[in-house]
Amino acid sequence: MTWARSFLNLISHTWFLNIIQDNFMDGKINLENTVETLKKFELPFNYTHVKHVFKKIIDKRKEHMINIEDFRAIYRAIVHRPEFLELFHAYAENSKTLAHGQLIEFLKKEQYETEECETTALGIILKYEPIQEVRKRSQLSFEGFIRYMASEECSVFKSHHRTVYQDMNYPLCDYFISSSHNTYLISDQLIGPSHLWGYSSALLKGCRCLEIDCWDGPNNEPVVYHGHTLTSKIPFRSVIQVIEKYAFEVSDYPVVLSLENHCSPQQQEVMADYLESILGEKLLTSTFGEERVTQLPSPEALKFKILIKNKKVGTVEESTLRRDLDSHGETGEVSESENVSDDDDSDDSATLCPQRGSSKRKGEGTHSAPPRKKAKVKKVKIALALSDLVIYTKSEKFVSFEHSQNHQKCYENNSIGEVRAQKFAKHSARDFVLHTSKFITRIYPKGTRATSSNYNPQVFWNVGCQMVALNFQTPGVQMELQNGKFLDNGGCGYILKPEFLRNRGSSFTPHDVGRYSKPMSLSIKLISGHQLPPSNLSKTNKADPLVQIEIYGVPEDQTKKKSGVIKSNALSPRWDETFSFTIQVPELALIRFCVEDEISLFSNEFLGQYTLPVLSLNKGSESINLVIIFTGYRNVPLLDKHGTSLKPASLFVHIWYY
Repeated sequence: MTWARSFLNLISHTWFLNIIQDNFMDGKINLENTVETLKKFELPFNYTHVKHVFKKIIDKRKEHMINIEDFRAIYRAIVHRPEFLELFHAYAENSKTLAHGQLIEFLKKEQYETEECETTALGIILKYEPIQEVRKRSQLSFEGFIRYMASEECSVFKSHHRTVYQDMNYPLCDYFISSSHNTYLISDQLIGPSHLWGYSSALLKGCRCLEIDCWDGPNNEPVVYHGHTLTSKIPFRSVIQVIEKYAFEVSDYPVVLSLENHCSPQQQEVMADYLESILGEKLLTSTFGEERVTQLPSPEALKFKILIKNKKVGTVEESTLRRDLDSHGETGEVSESENVSDDDDSDDSATLCPQRGSSKRKGEGTHSAPPRKKAKVKKVKIALALSDLVIYTKSEKFVSFEHSQNHQKCYENNSIGEVRAQKFAKHSARDFVLHTSKFITRIYPKGTRATSSNYNPQVFWNVGCQMVALNFQTPGVQMELQNGKFLDNGGCGYILKPEFLRNRGSSFTPHDVGRYSKPMSLSIKLISGHQLPPSNLSKTNKADPLVQIEIYGVPEDQTKKKSGVIKSNALSPRWDETFSFTIQVPELALIRFCVEDEISLFSNEFLGQYTLPVLSLNKGSESINLVIIFTGYRNVPLLDKHGTSLKPASLFVHIWYY
């Protein structure tokens, strides 16, 4: 055993020297060369942390240079994580390598791998072991173990869910659909710029419903901007060209263009011409041949298709009869009491319902929303050329749940302002759930959100709203929830709703889950952090990090737990704290890990976060739930406020659920 240990020490030492020796031809190297040498190991590192460790080593030296032993110390400080070493030593008898059998034991006991463990173990060795001599022995050194534990295979997010795995053959109304509000804006709602980047950026994030505000422009060219404001204008034609280019870059599933149409019939015809000529075969221009539309098609049936959501004259069946006729120059009329602007919602300037636990005056907040004033009836002209491009997504003014149940067709959908929708979710949740089980419902921010702030989308996902439209340009918790939810199912922009939000006989309400509760106990041990982003207020890598673990879901599941603060350590903070959660409706739950720097007792600075769904419905069987979160030892990759990876910044956790 001693001989074997000495041999393993020798080959490990030789491997290390072979990688770096050419960089030490002159005996010593500076900081820049240290960084270049570290890159040879093909491991991610944060320059700020390397610089800090380098400066600690050369402190009080006259020259700012290091030798090989100094470099080894830097490498170990950055790469050789103590928490990984503890795990490794628990299974490596000789303390130097994991034999094939020991790795299998680790995978079964700690990572809860039960299927094809022998093959999995060999795959890990071949993929992650960097030392050839160890790899030939079918063993895993600590260097290989580090690489495996920090890999995507040990991510908290299940790799299987990085691809489309859900059944995509249900009707469109059975899916949550990633949706953007005022997609053309990249700043505020009043004076900020409109830009084509808003569309390309949203599509590259997997967004499947884009909003286009269309107004008459000069020279018979429609323009896109936020009407009656000082926001800049962009040509409608250019918007459609960008959409055509990026529509299916990250997802094959249908894109819905929600037109906020304020154009004259003449410029509506121009819009129709551009949609047909630019989008070509991608544009859906007819039904799938059914004589009468009684059910929406599925995302699978609509792959690589772009749908137009707009006001429509008459029914889909009537426009089908006109399909081969030249309708240019012809118009129809719709009544604005039935079809008005999506943003014409008088509740948008109303005060939000008081939050749970907030003080109220006597009698306030205890009754249903007051009846809305009857809309003034007037006729507006719609160009038939544009109207006939609306197939399965006809915009229909929401009147009431009862009216929709009695009169609304399956291809007619509603847009409801956030304030009015919040009142429905609070006072009429069961009716709301029944409505969204049948009809696509879009929620949009209230008009007073001049800074492009966002509402909490979870409230509306809880009642099954499909298109919960957010301002994608505005970072914050709301967009982190959006990005986390749609991380699932391959990031394709469509998430199959839970069965109780699709079943038209469901009595589910998020305020009283009753028989729909499937309690899940979740235990998370927060072990450590690794190369966390340094505080913006620190000139070194110092930060006082803490972690908040939050659950978003139905009201009963909403909770937040906070770790202790680790002083002056962003490189390798160690917590070893365990948090327990009971989740009543895991199908709707999201979990958010948020790392902050404690600035004072009253304020923290955001450092990074990661949000993901807790559960996902299994493909093919609605009675089985698959947990997206992996059990065992997992790394939690951190993202910045814009959703960009902060690699190698991460948390290390142990997760167990039952």
